[in-house]
Amino acid sequence: MEVAANCSLRVKRPLLDPRFEGYKLSLEPLPCYQLELDAAVAEVKLRDDQYTLEHMHAFGMYNYLHCDSWYQDSVYYIDTLGRIMNLTVMLDTALGKPREVFRLPTDLTACDNRLCASIHFSSSTWVTLSDGTGRLYVIGTGERGNSASEKWEIMFNEELGDPFIIIHSISLLNAEEHSIATLLLRIEKEELDMKGSGFYVSLEWVTISKKNQEPLYYWQQTEDDLTVTIRLPEDSTKEDIQIQFLPDHINIVLKDHQFLEGKLYSSIDHESSTWIIKESNSLEISLIKKNEGLTWPELVIGDKQGELIRDSAQCAAIAERLMHLTSEELNPNPDKEKPPCNAQELEECDIFFEESSSLCRFDGNTLKTTHVVNLGSNQYLFSVIVDPKEMPCFCLRHDVDALLWQPHSSKQDDMWEHIATFNALGYVQASKRDKKFFACAPNYSYAALCECLRRVFIYRQPAPMSTVLYNRKEGRQVGQVAKQQVASLETNDPILGFQATNERLFVLTTKNLFLIKVNTEN
Repeated sequence: MEVAANCSLRVKRPLLDPRFEGYKLSLEPLPCYQLELDAAVAEVKLRDDQYTLEHMHAFGMYNYLHCDSWYQDSVYYIDTLGRIMNLTVMLDTALGKPREVFRLPTDLTACDNRLCASIHFSSSTWVTLSDGTGRLYVIGTGERGNSASEKWEIMFNEELGDPFIIIHSISLLNAEEHSIATLLLRIEKEELDMKGSGFYVSLEWVTISKKNQEPLYYWQQTEDDLTVTIRLPEDSTKEDIQIQFLPDHINIVLKDHQFLEGKLYSSIDHESSTWIIKESNSLEISLIKKNEGLTWPELVIGDKQGELIRDSAQCAAIAERLMHLTSEELNPNPDKEKPPCNAQELEECDIFFEESSSLCRFDGNTLKTTHVVNLGSNQYLFSVIVDPKEMPCFCLRHDVDALLWQPHSSKQDDMWEHIATFNALGYVQASKRDKKFFACAPNYSYAALCECLRRVFIYRQPAPMSTVLYNRKEGRQVGQVAKQQVASLETNDPILGFQATNERLFVLTTKNLFLIKVNTEN
């Protein structure tokens, strides 16, 4: 059994500033623009049965303002009329009204246990959307921002059970198929849990695929055998078919053309394997498994031309086999194979304290953990998309600083890269007791946080001084100064959304959208 590798985050020392002296409060005014919304934001308040810290983090502190990282200074929100509204800023002094780009086909108020509607921009032309009732939409948008080609059309929609919010989604395109992979979050209740609240965080990975061509073959499996079905060309006869069975290999030739050849995932009883031509002009091949009970994830190793068909009974059996991995009890059934890990069997060095956290990398095919980083006291602060073609970055507190990390799925030696530092921000943010949202510019020029009401704090990277300044204690000239600025919004409504771009901060309240001009450089 493979064990996940224990790793550490490698800090780039040149990105740290041990002589950083703190932020200087700047009273320079920040241009602030205000837009009144036609309809209020579709805020969903926590119900009485949503009382845990998990509910507060996931839904109570939900960011209702969504930034389209594929297009500069473009933000979206969903209002009480079920409309997805967009504001794209080209010129601050000529702001237009938010425009409707799509309207949800369902009445949001009809569902009593709904969550906040959520949206994520999978690519420059695809969007995933949840209405908060448990339905997932995949929408083709065309080139957003281009009036000639932008058109939001539902390409897929399906009920997926209990309500959820979308955490992330990506668009994957290759020669064979186009896929949208989406990560969904739910807070679910385990009724048998008598110790705690019974609530736990559930993450579900859903992939919606559209093949560009029909599968070459279909295959099914049971505990004992596999069945491969191939549609034959017209007027095919028994003489047109040549099949060679070997213990771990198969070779299929149709009408003197190579159809399928390669190493099987596992061994078969090649002497008992057979084939037959069915009345529906299809070829049915029966392969007898040598290792009974083994589930094959693929028929021929590395071959992507076939499609596995699972029936509901097989799906239920797979779920039953995985139950021991998620049980709330230490050992719900001692007679079962592979019982869950018992905490009493752990060595002291293996135990993670409740106040610590870990960073895990999962393999997309096996869903097994491959790398683990014990974060210890490195508090998670926020996530941000720096490059929409990459995974989201995450910001952690390291001592007094806040360090930004970029995950790389393809780099085994540099899986988490330290790309930027916000000096002393880890210490500064800890003093803000009423903070609600955290963000930073994609070019790292500033970080910002907002409180639940009114106030926004901006922390800029050190910049050269236009005048000469000396450090009185050390008697040396100070070449750079990091500025702190504070903006106060003219509203008593709570802040519901917060997004940062390289030039602007967008702040969403119940009835208004504020725009704060932070940088003027291009």
